[in-house]
Amino acid sequence: MPSLDVRSIEQEALDLTRELCRKPSVSAEERALGETADLVETLLKAAGFETRQLEVDGAPPAVYGELAGEGDASLLLYNHYDVQPVDPIELWDSPPFEPTLRDGRLYARGACDNKAEIGVRLAVIRALREARGALPLTIRWIVEGEEEIASPHFDAIVEQNVERFQADGCLWEGSGLALDGRPEIALGFKGNLAVKLDVQALSDDAHSGTAGVLPSASWRLHAALASIRGTDGSVRVKGFHDGVREPSARAREAVAGQGPSVEEELREFFGVEEFVDGLTGLELRERLTFAPTCNICGIHAGYGGPGIKTVLPAHASAWMDFRLVPDQRPAEIFELIRAHLDAEGFSDVALTFLASAEPAATELEDAFAARVIGVAERVIGKPPSIYPLAPASLPIIASLQRHVGVPGLSAPDNPVYGGSAAHAPNEHVRV
Repeated sequence: MPSLDVRSIEQEALDLTRELCRKPSVSAEERALGETADLVETLLKAAGFETRQLEVDGAPPAVYGELAGEGDASLLLYNHYDVQPVDPIELWDSPPFEPTLRDGRLYARGACDNKAEIGVRLAVIRALREARGALPLTIRWIVEGEEEIASPHFDAIVEQNVERFQADGCLWEGSGLALDGRPEIALGFKGNLAVKLDVQALSDDAHSGTAGVLPSASWRLHAALASIRGTDGSVRVKGFHDGVREPSARAREAVAGQGPSVEEELREFFGVEEFVDGLTGLELRERLTFAPTCNICGIHAGYGGPGIKTVLPAHASAWMDFRLVPDQRPAEIFELIRAHLDAEGFSDVALTFLASAEPAATELEDAFAARVIGVAERVIGKPPSIYPLAPASLPIIASLQRHVGVPGLSAPDNPVYGGSAAHAPNEHVRV
């Protein structure tokens, strides 16, 4: 096979990434999703794929492409074309949908999550086809538009198109390289439950001088939140930990083998001097991997502008998410939280389900996983850092396992790194 022009591939990947990042495809705001799907389909066709858009009621189209190969083997690729909202916009150093090269990095919303990987995969596939003609295996590719809102329709898409998702293995959206240059491979992701809490204490905001006699939505919400998570960080919801599966010895060995780069990345990219509970080393990595979490994503009540407005808020809201581990079920955890609030005297606090994802993973012993791990080590020249369970969530894994049974993982074909600011202002990839 003729040698590949790596510089040419890199430039094409950069150009494709810029083109994709110009689309403001924010799924939470239902922005530009149809036109972005059309662009993705056009790009897949240009790379030689037979394509079609898969549609289910209430969802933006998912783009499916198939590129026939010479052999019997097949590989499924997964990506998403939707992105997170850009707020707070004032913290961006350049417009989020005007891709900007600065100091060896491409800044744009969706650059690392996950449009650069689409660009990289497209550029590599096109280069391989030009160099050798037909590929040795068939590639099936699904690119959906709702990952950032927990893929609520992906299960239906798979169920209605099972034959299109058949493959020997799946590469989910990918990981990158650790600080020490080792390839990172994730064999699974935690689950997630996202909820909203609302308190309506008064019919209207009141003058703060009445705070001694009128109830405060802010303080009521604060008390409800404090009842869920103790000051020591423990989740106080009865039954929350009952379903937590004990990690296997192999999984613990994989986490032990990650080395210190995980801790070093967190310190470097987030300015942390000390971790929660003074965690360091293996203890930190095991909690990051195997423990569920309870997080407040945002709180709103009353006035938040310049100066001061002396007001007693009538309404207060909080958005929470819980990262879940194997054998915890989002629907069950939701009911436990509702029961907890009622038992603690907070039946007046409304609890709304927002989104969920099941925890799911490929076993360390799986043949497809072993093959990808071996290839990554040969290509990069360093042993991979293996994540049995990544701390983020990827809702599509459970759907693929349930309907197709295809093993999968995240391989290091994405120019993302720990400081890429995914979901944050100034999201970027290194180029």
